[in-house]
Amino acid sequence: MEKQQHKDEKNPLVSIIIGNYNYERFLKEAIDSALNQTYQNIEVIIVDDGSKDKSREIISSYGERIIPVFKENGGQPSNYNAGFTTSRGDIICFLDSDDIFLPHKVAEAVNIFESYEEIAWCFHSVSLIDEKGNPLNLTTTPNYISRECDFRARIKAGRMPPNFPPSSALCFRRSVLEKILPMPTTKATPGSDHYVKLMAAALSKGFILGNDLTLQRIHGSNMGTLRGNVRFVRVKEYTYTGLWIRQEFPSFRRFANKLVSGATAFNWITGNDTENIKTIKNYLSSSSIVERLDIYLRAVYYYVNSLILER
Repeated sequence: MEKQQHKDEKNPLVSIIIGNYNYERFLKEAIDSALNQTYQNIEVIIVDDGSKDKSREIISSYGERIIPVFKENGGQPSNYNAGFTTSRGDIICFLDSDDIFLPHKVAEAVNIFESYEEIAWCFHSVSLIDEKGNPLNLTTTPNYISRECDFRARIKAGRMPPNFPPSSALCFRRSVLEKILPMPTTKATPGSDHYVKLMAAALSKGFILGNDLTLQRIHGSNMGTLRGNVRFVRVKEYTYTGLWIRQEFPSFRRFANKLVSGATAFNWITGNDTENIKTIKNYLSSSSIVERLDIYLRAVYYYVNSLILER
C-alpha cells in the first residue's frame, strides 16, 4: 500500500475528550493516561455528565492541566457534542472514563493520519482488562489487520460494515466530525457511539489499525460490551441511530432502515419490550409502506437466522 505524506498537519493539536458519569473509581487512571502520552501537543477535555459522586472533585484537582466541562446529565451523545464544541484539535480522540490509553496511542494515531492523506478516521484494536486492571483472555476486536478502508459504497447500499471498536478506540479528523456533530440526543439510550463511527465510515475513507492502543475495562456497569443483555441494549441504540441517520443524512436512508430491521429482530428475541416497541413504531410511522414491508421482512430473516444459530 503506497503511503502519501500529509502536507498540512505536521505536529497537529490532538484533543482527547473524556466522557464521565459517576466513575470516580476509574476516572483518575483515565485522565493520567491521557496526560501521559508520548505525543505532547494535546489538550485533555473532561466532560462530566452530571455526576453525583466525587468525580468533579477529582477533575478540579487537575487544575489547568485539563479543560473541564461540567454539564447536566444528558448521556454519551451529549458528551460528544459538548466535548467537540470545546475542543480545538485537528484530531479528536475519545476516551471513556473507565478505560485507559496506552502511552503511545496518540502518537500512533497521528502517524497514521499524517501518512495517509485521504483518511478521516482511524479505529484501532483494544485489550480487555477487568475492574482491577488485570488482563482478560478475551477480545472484542478479533482479526484486526492494519489497512486503509473504504466502506462508503457499502453503507450507502444499506449494508453493514465490519464490527467497529468502542468509543475509546475511535480517532477522527476534525473535518469529518464537523459534518456529524452536534448529533441528536436522547436520555433513552444514554451510551451509544454507533452514530458517530458509522457516519464517519459512511462519509469518508478511514484506517483500521491492528495495534492494541487502549485498555478497555470490563465491569458490572459497562453500557454494552460483553453484557448479557446486549441485544436489549442494541434495540434502542440501533433504532435511535437509524432515526438520527434518516433525519440528518437522508441519503443513507437504506442503511438506517437496515439498523431498524436489526433492532426489530433483537426486540422479538428479547421479549418485545413495550418501550422499544413504541420507539420502533415511531420510526415506522414515518416510513413508506414499501419501507415498512422491507424492514419487517429483514427482521424476520434476522430473527429466524438467530434462532437457527442458537440451536
